[in-house]
Amino acid sequence: MSNTLEQQISDYQLWREQLAGAINDYRDWLDLTGASDGLQDLRLYDMAQAVKNDRLVLAFVAEFARGKTETINALFFSNFKSRLLPSDPGRTTMCPTEIFWDDNEEPYIKLLPIETRKRDDGLVYLKSTPAEWSKLRLDTTSAETMKEALQVLVAQKEVTLDEARALGLWDDQDVGMVNSLKTRGKVDVPVWRHALINYPHPLLKSGLVILDTPGLNTLGTEPELTISIIPNAHAVIFLLATDTGVTKSDMEIWTKFIRERTSRKLAVLNKIDILWDDMKSEAEINAMIQSQVVSTARQLALPPADVFAISAQKALVARVKNDTELLKRSGIERVEDVLARSVVGAKHDILRKTVVTETGNMVKASRKTMQQRLAGVRAQQAELDSLRGQNLSVVESMLSKVATDRKLYEESVRTFNDANQRIMQQGEVIMQQLSLTQLDRMLEKSQKKIGDSWTTHGLNQGMKSLIKETGEMAEKISRQAQELSNMGESLYLLFHTQHGFEQLRPQPLDMTEFHQGMLALQTRADEFCADPVNVMTEKHFLVRKFFYTLVMEVRKEFEKAKHDTGNWFKGLLAPLKLQISEHKAQLDKRTESLMAIHENQASLQKNIDEVNAHLAGLQAQSATLDQILLRLMKAAQNSVASPAASPIENTTAGGPTLAPLTT
Repeated sequence: MSNTLEQQISDYQLWREQLAGAINDYRDWLDLTGASDGLQDLRLYDMAQAVKNDRLVLAFVAEFARGKTETINALFFSNFKSRLLPSDPGRTTMCPTEIFWDDNEEPYIKLLPIETRKRDDGLVYLKSTPAEWSKLRLDTTSAETMKEALQVLVAQKEVTLDEARALGLWDDQDVGMVNSLKTRGKVDVPVWRHALINYPHPLLKSGLVILDTPGLNTLGTEPELTISIIPNAHAVIFLLATDTGVTKSDMEIWTKFIRERTSRKLAVLNKIDILWDDMKSEAEINAMIQSQVVSTARQLALPPADVFAISAQKALVARVKNDTELLKRSGIERVEDVLARSVVGAKHDILRKTVVTETGNMVKASRKTMQQRLAGVRAQQAELDSLRGQNLSVVESMLSKVATDRKLYEESVRTFNDANQRIMQQGEVIMQQLSLTQLDRMLEKSQKKIGDSWTTHGLNQGMKSLIKETGEMAEKISRQAQELSNMGESLYLLFHTQHGFEQLRPQPLDMTEFHQGMLALQTRADEFCADPVNVMTEKHFLVRKFFYTLVMEVRKEFEKAKHDTGNWFKGLLAPLKLQISEHKAQLDKRTESLMAIHENQASLQKNIDEVNAHLAGLQAQSATLDQILLRLMKAAQNSVASPAASPIENTTAGGPTLAPLTT
């Protein structure tokens, strides 16, 4: 394993732990100072857990016999000094396999029976249903025992044509299946639909997740893989073979499932050792490899710098035998280098731009509140100091001023309460439009457009109906939210004018991400329906699977939109409510102190001492908060993979620089 990749992932894990610690310290500070809010505390807890448990997903995608599983063995499991995952000719993994580490459970393999394809349940749901899976315990102390256990991944079984059709696995365009049916009267299908491997590898413990996907047939029959799982990976490694070049099925995988659907991708040209020839010079061999790289890049419409040339088999051999020269020649270290420098760094940047920013904004809001509180206590301190040696009439004058301030405050609060009630009512109307009830109504309407025949034409009509309705809904919500923003802005202006509060302008609600997400799903449906294979064969089983996969993605878009809208709504007047609360507390404290002094002037010094002690306590709390903010600011500035912050200079073919991830 490359020290660079291992070190970067380890550093990334340490950074996440430090960030989670800063978030938890802020939660403790809020609780200690009595400023804790239930919803805010829950959000901070969720963010801390998300950061702590964050995972970096690498998806390996290829047609069969491209050396994909061998590449995974060479990259991550060479410490076993043998092939851990089955990758012998004709013995590659037959089902999508996720490899990760969950320290809440023992090492295991969980296997989902292929028969679950007969139902419409998606993988996300099935993962939460333990009874659906077969579970095998893994003995990680023995390489041989591990290898034997993992052979289950290649298991196949014979089924009749009717059974293959019922499973949605029959493909009359597959020559191998057609020939098998003619000669044996049956066809081979995988025993398992999906596999989960919980394995305590150091990199997996640091949050790395490896997704191993079988070839075109599997990708084409599991829409959830291609619509959700692969596109959500943080990088996709697309394997090709030097001995085959870019085949028709390779290009189909690339164009259908990778090229436009993933933000970060590497093309890895494997098996370059077939070009190694003792009769040729190293320069001649490198020229041939370079020619293959350029040709592959041209066919995939990629820059040559985004295509690697490696020999996974030689890399594994080199690691098993500790052959540094062979390892260097295999080219795999350059793959590890770009994964470390670019992918890990980009994942770090995502958390930095999301979690650090959101938490930092919360801390800054608390800091503003603390500054307001300190200013109020200092004003009270100055007010009490000014009473030293003064007669009773001065105290009465101050009490009168406080009473006037309170009266003006109470009038403003009445205005606020009336407006806030209207805002709450309109907010409920907005949130109702994003409710599950409303979504189910839309989905039912969409499914009626498809009808019972489950054709590609019906699917397209149903999706277009759904996208049109959600687009209109998003526009309506945006208009309604703008009205609330205007009302909120008027309230901020009122309290700024009357009481000197900070004047803020609420940010408008942005539904663009939701609308674009829905349009992207329509694009996926258009592509699926335009596929000649699907149009000609009218694969009703697959159309239904595809629709229900889209439904899951629509639900995710709705849930995110509802979450974001709810956060926007809660934050609309939150700063003003804090300022109102602080202002009332200051008025109460001033009144209490002045009344006590009015009744007994001897209590003046006692009140001054109390205010001074209160001020010292607030200053200590403020200093702690500043330290937490400083830690977050450092987390925002630091990068565990600083070389990835900018493109790698002087990059040559075989050492790609990936485009930045979009968030």
